[in-house]
Amino acid sequence: MEIKRSGSQASTKGPTDWFTGSVRIDPLFEGAEPARVCGASVTFEPGARTAWHTHPLGQTLIVTSGLGWAQRHGGPIEEIRPGDVVWFAPNEKHWHGATPTTAMTHIAIQEALNGKPVEWMEKVSDEQYRKS
Repeated sequence: MEIKRSGSQASTKGPTDWFTGSVRIDPLFEGAEPARVCGASVTFEPGARTAWHTHPLGQTLIVTSGLGWAQRHGGPIEEIRPGDVVWFAPNEKHWHGATPTTAMTHIAIQEALNGKPVEWMEKVSDEQYRKS
């Protein structure tokens, strides 16, 4: 058994290559081999969002606070609220983040395939983001 105490892992800023706006990542867990699952709590300030990306084995988001948006490529922007659980299928191109006026926090859970949990792509443009 392993217990990771709250606050024992440092928060980091979301890298500008992967995010637009102010984003804080708080690591929660990373499974040791042979496990390949990892999870983090991610907080998006108003207007902040991920770039387009995919996950080789899919991703689960659990919204814990605020109000956010999520979109799969080619689909509508969907509103996500606390308690909502969002599943993105393997290799489904998508983005997620806060609304323009409200911050949002979610827990993100994904598995790595060959050591890689995510494939980052182009940023979501302001025009794409505003099409709510």
